[in-house]
Amino acid sequence: MRALLVLLFGLCLSLPATAARLVSTLSNETVEITSSFDGERMTFFGNIAPDAGAEQRYVEGPFHVVVVILGPTQDRVAREKTHNFGIWLNTDQVTFRRFPSYFHVLSSTRLGDITTLTTLTDNLILPESYAMAPNASGLVKTLTFGRELIRLMTQEQLFGVQESGVNFLSDTFYSAQLTLPSNAPPGPYIAQTYVFKNGEIIARKSEGFAVRKIGFERFLAQSATQFPLLYGLACVALALFTGWLGGVIFRR
Repeated sequence: MRALLVLLFGLCLSLPATAARLVSTLSNETVEITSSFDGERMTFFGNIAPDAGAEQRYVEGPFHVVVVILGPTQDRVAREKTHNFGIWLNTDQVTFRRFPSYFHVLSSTRLGDITTLTTLTDNLILPESYAMAPNASGLVKTLTFGRELIRLMTQEQLFGVQESGVNFLSDTFYSAQLTLPSNAPPGPYIAQTYVFKNGEIIARKSEGFAVRKIGFERFLAQSATQFPLLYGLACVALALFTGWLGGVIFRR
């Protein structure tokens, strides 16, 4: 009898966490950048409910929620500068493919208290996960340059982790707020929300929004990418005209 109880207890421990579904949304589907753009506050909120077809009418916690906001990806080059004979030169570099231009994490508590480091890394929840991606430069060199790249982007407010950024308003309803900086790169963004229970992911959901330039800023951005030669010539002509006009005004 005792052996049977031990066996049943072990089976209960081995069962996966109760499946749940996440009903969530965000405040803005489009963030418009104008000449006076100084940032935008985004709100993410949702409710944890039983999975479709489940017999239970409610879910039991405690739960933890992690929201990962990922901006458009691009190839980035991290360079090392050294001082040689009185001159600063680029002596080494590492190229990171499909590196996020914006990455921010909001969580209901410390990430280390929510789940294991392996789970965080495998699901690309940590900023350092992108510095550990396979690279021809080798693991050690990639990690070294990747951490410095993340540090620099954190100083520019493009990378960040807020381990108290998610607040539970009830046992299952949460809310999170994020302020996009004024230098947020335009393009498509993804907000990936994870629900954890007992260290395991029991639900996840992805939602997208866009950051785009409008008005004259959009015209300049499109001109620079679609007609680079004409854009460059126009900039040179404008600079010459401005210099000439300044000289005429100050001469008088």
